[in-house]
Amino acid sequence: MFRSSRLALAVATAFVLPALAQADEVSTDLDQVVVTASRTEQAASQVLAASTVIDRADIERLQPSSLAELLRGVPGVSIANNGGPGKSTSVFMRGTDADHVLVLVDGVRIGSVTSGTAAFQDIPVDQIERIEIVRGPYSSLYGSEALGGVIQIFTRRPQGAFVPSFSLGVGSWSTLRGSAGFAGSGKQGWYAVEATHDQTDGINACRGKPSPGGGGCYTYEPDRDGYRNNALSLKGGWRFDEQWDADASAMRSEGRNHYDGTSSNFAASATQAVGGRVRYRPSGDALVTLNVGRSADLSTDDENSVYADTFNTHRDLASLQADLGHVGGAYGLTTVGFDWQRDRVVGSTDYAVDARRNHALFAQWQQVFGASSVQGSLRRDENSQFGGKTTGSLLYGYALTDALKVTASYGTAFKAPTFNDLYYPDYGNPDLQPETSRNWEMGLKGTPGWGHWSVNAFQNRIDHLIVFDAGLTGPLFPFGGANNIDRSRIRGVELAADTTLADWTVAGNATWLQPENDSGDAGQGNLLPRRARRTANLDVDRRFGAFSVGASVFASGYRYDDAANLHRLGGYALTDLRLAYAFDAFWNVELAAKNIFDRHYETARYFNQPGRHWMLTLRYQPRS
Repeated sequence: MFRSSRLALAVATAFVLPALAQADEVSTDLDQVVVTASRTEQAASQVLAASTVIDRADIERLQPSSLAELLRGVPGVSIANNGGPGKSTSVFMRGTDADHVLVLVDGVRIGSVTSGTAAFQDIPVDQIERIEIVRGPYSSLYGSEALGGVIQIFTRRPQGAFVPSFSLGVGSWSTLRGSAGFAGSGKQGWYAVEATHDQTDGINACRGKPSPGGGGCYTYEPDRDGYRNNALSLKGGWRFDEQWDADASAMRSEGRNHYDGTSSNFAASATQAVGGRVRYRPSGDALVTLNVGRSADLSTDDENSVYADTFNTHRDLASLQADLGHVGGAYGLTTVGFDWQRDRVVGSTDYAVDARRNHALFAQWQQVFGASSVQGSLRRDENSQFGGKTTGSLLYGYALTDALKVTASYGTAFKAPTFNDLYYPDYGNPDLQPETSRNWEMGLKGTPGWGHWSVNAFQNRIDHLIVFDAGLTGPLFPFGGANNIDRSRIRGVELAADTTLADWTVAGNATWLQPENDSGDAGQGNLLPRRARRTANLDVDRRFGAFSVGASVFASGYRYDDAANLHRLGGYALTDLRLAYAFDAFWNVELAAKNIFDRHYETARYFNQPGRHWMLTLRYQPRS
């Protein structure tokens, strides 16, 4: 634990030292456009929130084996996985709960309305063109779930008039991974198609039931727990004239997952998102956008080929948004909009209520006054289950110099209770109210000639946390149930920087968190479960002609697996190496070696994590 904590501190300190000012000059990508932080197009230099963008070039350079591995290196993010490839994966952002992160695919909200989380393990990285991660409260723009932040995934886009792509990989545990697609664009239209396949024998997911105490999978099944995934994404768009354009997207990912469990040990699952958008621009200072979409989270479980249960959830979505003006104008950019959402549950479990609706009005104002920037938003949600909720946020930035900006923000957010929280038999509590939060933040970011750097400090207070209450009694709760009884206080600091040193591209970040129970009961001061207090990540890459080499080091401090802080999971450090050779303008061969020192660690108690493993990939990827 002490070695891992020292390593995390060393990594963080190393890349923020002023000595970096002696680094070779690199170009700063300030013209990159992002949309998640404001629901409008912004240059990266204008974004006031703490954010990270991962593009396709980053994905191919880092050669991640999964989406969770890719997100692991983002400041403020912790990952918990139940046993390796394809197994249930939770993403915690800035110490908030796993269901406090809103996940979008091409603008469509995804995730289970029963569990409240998205199936990160079922989204293959070869389907992804770009990821935008915004950290902090964003309910004032997106409503429920955006209490800890927003992750928006964009599927593949065209890179030229007609560009085919192909990859084939083999690796440890009889892993076979492949993708194929094509995309193109013309004067008025564009399209993209991408199909992927992934299969592996996997590792033994769980090492059995602990004794004494809880945790693990409560059974012994010492075998390999394989995983198979097939995914397809389709996108296209058409510009009718200078005023009208439209686009549509569809993504479906199907998983077949073996795991260890007492009531089920196999799941056939699917995540899908379908959406369409029409935009009308009557003038240079006005844009009206209509979005519609539908998402589904589908799962059927078996035990030794005997049917166990089905949990299928569906979301129907629509929004109408108008953007008036522009940020640099006398009146700024004003955004007003309306969101509508319907959630439904269909499955083998009978819920007292199996559908609910939510509609919301929101408004936002963005303005630049000389060296000052302001972004303010307000939203009112009305839900058929719990009534109304109002949230707001205010962000301010001041450019001290052309290369140095200070930011400050305050925001409120909420998380609606899930259908399991409300209506699951012998557990759900229909009287639950939403979880709420208040977040303060200060930041400083620089864009000197040698690269980028940023520091963000924040405090988030969350009230009415929904937890299991053993003292809850009544005919609905024979063994206790869900209740709004907990509070938490989360404090943290995030550091990030990137530069070029002697032709080596260096990027790193570190996070310090204090995610504490603040309920005033026996658990006062305990750390929230499965959140690491300290994490750090360092990526180093260099190109030697047709060859490129790189390494990543990720370090995590200790965490606890339970709210009582009785079961401690030790800190760990992982080292990955990668090599690529471009033997043609369009052909690459890649070799990735993960966890090269074969560290044994757990992110969830008694669930195994992969040891040393490798992946060899042949990739064909023309670029315009």
